[in-house]
Amino acid sequence: MENTNILERPFITITNLIWSFDHTTNQVNLLLVKRDNPPYSGYWALPETFMRENESAEEAALRLVREKIGMDLTGSHTEQLATFTNPRRTPGDRAISLAYMTFLPDKPLLKAGYGASDARWYTMGYTQRAYSFGDGERLFHTTQMPVQRAYYDSFDRDQVKAGQHLAFDHEWILKVACDRIRNKLDYQPNVLLILGSSFTLKNARRVYSPFLKTPVSDIDNSNFKKSHQELFTDLGTSEVKGPGRPARLYKLAHLIT
Repeated sequence: MENTNILERPFITITNLIWSFDHTTNQVNLLLVKRDNPPYSGYWALPETFMRENESAEEAALRLVREKIGMDLTGSHTEQLATFTNPRRTPGDRAISLAYMTFLPDKPLLKAGYGASDARWYTMGYTQRAYSFGDGERLFHTTQMPVQRAYYDSFDRDQVKAGQHLAFDHEWILKVACDRIRNKLDYQPNVLLILGSSFTLKNARRVYSPFLKTPVSDIDNSNFKKSHQELFTDLGTSEVKGPGRPARLYKLAHLIT
């Protein structure tokens, strides 16, 4: 047998894509943090933590939410995304990432935690070729590379510039997350948990809009209701707080994580 270098102890990081909904602007938001430690100190990135010896990956993902923004959530709000192991994804010591997505029922105020100098909600948008996330000062995009191999073959860690790109391979991870959510909208739309325990069809369409790269006005309400009737449970009408007819409220019929 040929001599082979065996990777015995890679670092295991938990990368958590934390989503929320802003009921003032009616837009989907994603949490990004500004790293305060090397590598990529000063870069914006998805929140990460190292997995501890006595916890599972899901427990680490929920701990990250608790430590970063002070919210205790159940596992029903978190789902595993994918594992990222490409040797080019991190400088220095090899590190693999177990990525999760967390859907917050509220949009809390943020305070940067350990390892971060800043934390902000970035509003989701889109172009024809990519998803975008901005805070009024900076704008980041998911990679336009269509497949994993092409992305990592072209990925040059030394050329990634702060303020123009996210740290590590997070633009690829974010693309995978957005594509995953989009592909599940018609059969397992867990992303609607960001609207809370109940929601209107209008707000549901507002969540669908950026993932489909389609204006809300182009998503017909009647067709949307008909095509998603098996996914939503009708809860009746909401209390009237102003002029006009009360909106009907819905919840996810089956939550599968």
